[in-house]
Amino acid sequence: MAKPDYEWIQAGEEWSEPWGGSAAQWFGTILPRIHQCLPASTILEIAPGFGRWTHYLKEHCQHLHVVDPDERCIATCRRRFAADPHLIYHVNDGRSLSMIPDQSIDFVFSFDSLVHVRRDVVESYLRQLPAKLKDDGIAFIHHSNLGEYASPLVERLPGRVRKLLTKAKVLESDHQRNPSMTAKLFFVLCAEHGLKCICQEIVNWRSRRLIDCFSTLTRVGSKWEGPARVFRNPDFMREAQLICRWSRFYPTADTDSVARGQ
Repeated sequence: MAKPDYEWIQAGEEWSEPWGGSAAQWFGTILPRIHQCLPASTILEIAPGFGRWTHYLKEHCQHLHVVDPDERCIATCRRRFAADPHLIYHVNDGRSLSMIPDQSIDFVFSFDSLVHVRRDVVESYLRQLPAKLKDDGIAFIHHSNLGEYASPLVERLPGRVRKLLTKAKVLESDHQRNPSMTAKLFFVLCAEHGLKCICQEIVNWRSRRLIDCFSTLTRVGSKWEGPARVFRNPDFMREAQLICRWSRFYPTADTDSVARGQ
């Protein structure tokens, strides 16, 4: 989730720059990791922002719920996808899914948003997912692993000092990841709330440290349930570099204009 005062100058496209744009990131990085979950009759996207991934998800379902606490984001998505009647829009309080019917969701997706939120927010969503998912429902959640590297000494430094040390490259940027969440903690929270985390890919994100995690989870007893697979991928940003290098040679639509509805 972006900060409340974030200006959305490039409609979120700025976050896809290492891949050469959101289209390259979707087809090169995200879709290969979730393609077995698609198509899905009903999808829930948590914190869509200005619809960077909604633009692609909507082509893989009959119904798509988008939930975001920022009214600007939902208003923008309404305008951008006005021609798509199968989208349902919700402004929430940043942690509730009460507006989503129980046993209605086949696939839950959240990418590049929940990396910024505290443990209690992530846990609030996880607590509700067993009720919202269908029996064989599945979810793909991108969240923080910064807590694995969190230093009490660094955390006690004033924010201004940390920014100066990061700018001077004394500290490595945390890219606004939340230090209260880790891959291991996410795994445990899933188990505590009736979910089974079946896959975790722990990746580096624009840095050497593996500060992000992609967790795939399902309801206990679903057709997806199986032994958990957890692996560390320090080559994730190299993957982005290769996607960016080769995708630039192929013609693409102006995704910035698409995002602005032009």
